[in-house]
Amino acid sequence: MSVLPFDERDGFIWIDGEIKPWREAKIHVLSHGMHYASSVFEGERMYDGKIFESRKHSERFHKSAEILGMKIPISVDELEEIKYDICKKNDLTSAYIRPVAWRGGEQMGVSAKLTKTHVAVAAWAWGTYFDAEKRNTGISLKTSQWRKPAANTAPTQSKAAGLYMIATMSKHAVEDDGFDDALMLDYRGYVAEASAANFFAVKDGVLITPTPDCFLNGLTRQAVIALAKDMGIPFEERHIKPEELNSFQEIFLTGTAAEVTAVGQIDDHKYSVGPITKKLREAYETLVRS
Repeated sequence: MSVLPFDERDGFIWIDGEIKPWREAKIHVLSHGMHYASSVFEGERMYDGKIFESRKHSERFHKSAEILGMKIPISVDELEEIKYDICKKNDLTSAYIRPVAWRGGEQMGVSAKLTKTHVAVAAWAWGTYFDAEKRNTGISLKTSQWRKPAANTAPTQSKAAGLYMIATMSKHAVEDDGFDDALMLDYRGYVAEASAANFFAVKDGVLITPTPDCFLNGLTRQAVIALAKDMGIPFEERHIKPEELNSFQEIFLTGTAAEVTAVGQIDDHKYSVGPITKKLREAYETLVRS
């Protein structure tokens, strides 16, 4: 499959106070963020000219940086304006938006107190994250050998770049085995999430999702839970053991990129794209465009 490299695209990116041509938005190879993963980011979607949960994303961006000891040099209000400006500059009304902050090259080594926090915001047209043809059958997951770390060993409530290393490793490994994505367990062995999307299951009409005590409580996750409660769907948030997977009738994932994506298989377990998944998917698609 031929994909146009992101650094060879045309358009504009906001970086450190300037809107620059896409191909000129560059950082130095000795930036601290590249060597020590001192970087945070957001993933957002614009639907019909409106960024879904935009301010919540901007606030989380600031919170993630705070957790890593970084100071974002622009306010939430300024970031809100920048996101819409860069979409307009790129003539986008439906888009994926990526704010990112990183420590620069003013200091090299584990200590980074002398570094400056840099910020960029990019936006581009992007369709479905997973294969759209699997909408009616669901994607396939395989359990990863890698596990989500404990909250006292990593900044698990931040959207920190370094946390996604094991996600990439896990996704690559299962793709090599013919699966679409990885199912991640946590450090205790409970079901956590997919490589970059939150996990939901349905059993006997009850919607069940893992407690987000060592992984990110996604904004799409929160929106879907609110939709389920409004629709009167019984709901449980609790730890889920892997041996429960064969008792669920429906599985789906949620995330800004994934939106609401049905799962048809986990390891050797098969699932149908059932009525609750379909109802919540339809409700979410309506919500983001409302």
